Amino acid sequence: MSKLDLDYFENVLIYKSLTDGTYLASVADFIQPDFFKNKAIASIFTIVKDFSEKRNKLPTVTEIKSYLVSDEQKSSFKELVKSFNDIDKNLDKEELYENTEQFLKEKAVYHTMLSVAEDVSSGKVDTSDVLDKFEKSCNINLVTDLGLDLYTNINTLIDDINSVERHIPSKWEWLDDCLGGGFLEAGKSLYVFAGETNIGKSIFLGNVAHNIAKEGKNVLLITLEMSELLYARRICSNVTKVPMKEMVGNTPAIKQAIKDEKGKIFIKEFPPATITVNQLKGFIKKFQEQGIKLDAIVLDYLNLMHSTIGNNSYERIKHVTEQVRAMSYLFECPIISATQLNRAGFDQDNPDLATISESIGLAATADVIVSIYQNEEDRELGIIRLGMMKNRYGPRGMTQAMRIDYSTLTIEEADDIEFEDDGDQTLNILAGLAS
Repeated sequence: MSKLDLDYFENVLIYKSLTDGTYLASVADFIQPDFFKNKAIASIFTIVKDFSEKRNKLPTVTEIKSYLVSDEQKSSFKELVKSFNDIDKNLDKEELYENTEQFLKEKAVYHTMLSVAEDVSSGKVDTSDVLDKFEKSCNINLVTDLGLDLYTNINTLIDDINSVERHIPSKWEWLDDCLGGGFLEAGKSLYVFAGETNIGKSIFLGNVAHNIAKEGKNVLLITLEMSELLYARRICSNVTKVPMKEMVGNTPAIKQAIKDEKGKIFIKEFPPATITVNQLKGFIKKFQEQGIKLDAIVLDYLNLMHSTIGNNSYERIKHVTEQVRAMSYLFECPIISATQLNRAGFDQDNPDLATISESIGLAATADVIVSIYQNEEDRELGIIRLGMMKNRYGPRGMTQAMRIDYSTLTIEEADDIEFEDDGDQTLNILAGLAS
């Protein structure tokens, strides 16, 4: 994009705001008075904006003049109207909106820099807060697309109906059946495993990463709880079926098994409660810069992310969950993570969404929530249950027994064990939460 003449475009923006109600509605929320060099011009824009919002129409020149109080305002408005003669009135719509976005972003970033400089001078600098401010400055998107005209473009819908959605299999038949084939390859989805402390959430996520890589896909595994090498050792045990305690001296078997893997697993460790989603996005963009396409992101786990927004744990996890799901849109790949069940869910035979820590915010945002739980009988049998608590892509309330080989940290379906169908209970709970 070419360098924009900000002074000239400031007049363009004012002109279009005074003459095009649709344009004004698109830009109004992104503009701050400080964006205008002339304070009188800023006040005129505010007059036009407020008038339009209250009366649902643009003010006439006469109506604008009636609101001008100071001589400076009147003089500035007169000069402003004269400057409109130098503006190209036949502006290309696409170019206009592109230039507007550029203007708004440059102004927003500049004023963010001034704000950060003030924080530095006063000793009130928070690195995460600074990053959030710059993220917001750049997150300006003027929506010009009216969406899908359904009845006119019915063929677009027909093509979509007849198209085959691509999925990445989890390699667990029960889960893949529930999800319609596996994790959506195009992304835009957040999948969450919910379980109590030490029940095996990380083992599940490690298996997920390995199973996706077996499909020839590239997986990024973010660990906020254990070291990169420990996670790598776990996955190697899972890949080779060599117990972790027996890995010493089995170097040839490990190397050969890894060599035979089709995809790649990148493991990155961050200290718990130190990295924000914005910082994580910055890290993931490094893969794009190096030409590496990530097919899935595994995050271990949501509750250990840091957030600068929110005064309590509920607000923080809600913000984190919303941002993580938005990240799946940005990078066009599914994100698989985990969350902690609260105390109420530890001994339940069938945990519900109310047992998830900070459940309301997370439950409303995640596309799929699978519970991981055990009762006393399950422990004696050496199995763990999966329960489909929320599913935008298929049935809910279903359960499945799983066996974990703790020597190799391998998870397999236990099809020889069946549970009573308690789906009605789960669905009733979900309906209650939604009401």
